[in-house]
Amino acid sequence: MTSIPSSLPLRNDLIGEEPYGAPQLDVPVCLNVNENPYPLDDEVADTIARRVREVAQNLNRYPDREHIKLRQAFCDYLAYESGTRLGVEQLWGANGSNEIMLQIFQAFGGPGRTALGCDPTYSMYPEYARDTFTSWKVIHRKGDFTIDLDKTIEGITSIGPSIVLLTSPNNPTGTNLPLSDVKTLLGICERTQVAGAQEGTHPVVVIDEAYVEFRNPGTPSAVSLIPEHHNLAVSRTMSKAFAFAGARVGYLAADAGIIDCLRIVRMPYHLSAITQAAALAAFEHTDLQLKRVAKLRETREETAAWLRSQQYHGSNLQVADSESNFLLFGKFDDRMLVFNKLLSRGILIRVVGPDHWLRVCMGTEREMSTFRTAFAEVLATIDKQQ
Repeated sequence: MTSIPSSLPLRNDLIGEEPYGAPQLDVPVCLNVNENPYPLDDEVADTIARRVREVAQNLNRYPDREHIKLRQAFCDYLAYESGTRLGVEQLWGANGSNEIMLQIFQAFGGPGRTALGCDPTYSMYPEYARDTFTSWKVIHRKGDFTIDLDKTIEGITSIGPSIVLLTSPNNPTGTNLPLSDVKTLLGICERTQVAGAQEGTHPVVVIDEAYVEFRNPGTPSAVSLIPEHHNLAVSRTMSKAFAFAGARVGYLAADAGIIDCLRIVRMPYHLSAITQAAALAAFEHTDLQLKRVAKLRETREETAAWLRSQQYHGSNLQVADSESNFLLFGKFDDRMLVFNKLLSRGILIRVVGPDHWLRVCMGTEREMSTFRTAFAEVLATIDKQQ
């Protein structure tokens, strides 16, 4: 809760708002914010320490505000991970993909502009819109959490948004967005006029791929479409697959023109020399950093099967198909009851997304074993109370 005196001139539209953020509680098992549960290997940590020590002597000077070496590392990684070779001018880094998204809204949103998404989706999107005075509109997803392509197209053509923002895999559902749908929406946006903008202005399509490394093998990335579509931007992060949440490194792949738009609104020297050094060190060990992705994918599938075998009020639980490192599961008459009973047993998951659903991210084998034991106890306790 906040304690803001009424005498402060807080913006009228922010009065009564609460800061965004999942609960940060000191409990034995935290499975609520989609972190990679495995710490960095000593080899990676040693390289980070070495690189930070190298730049420490020059911390009296501002860092490279264009972070060219890091942008080249992003290029090399995408060529390795997604099979698409882009140029340095087509990559841009920031303090987590959150800052990337805020820069997108700063550059392409604003008064009189609209951003369009498909809900349920990441709960920060409407806050980016609020903070940049951008209107936020949503098209509801289907019952299986895939996007309703026809209604999304209808929304684009009728609203004329400046930003079409979609996630793949989607947060909080884990749903993959087929590349065929991305292509269709790109084509629609390339023919759609942005409302209130000069003639010939078309929407930017942003695909948030924060969890893309956890997708099923063989699933292509939207990055592969960038060479053919100047209105496509793909956001990514090192927080999840690279176990780098504390380092705050996100990046955007897009046409050079989109990158230059973000360069206009970025804060001076927005990436510290230490952040750049740490990220470059992580990329020195890409294979080592990603070695646990397959394990977490396997954990996801095992956990999904187990959850589907559990019964609530005599029926098997529903679990959304996921290509991420988390699972959305339900449905519960009172999800807060389930959440609190787990919390009392030292397990923190997330109350997010549609009513009656909960989300759990994948942890270590020990953490998932503890979660399963506690959750089974919770279900048994609820059944006894009926």
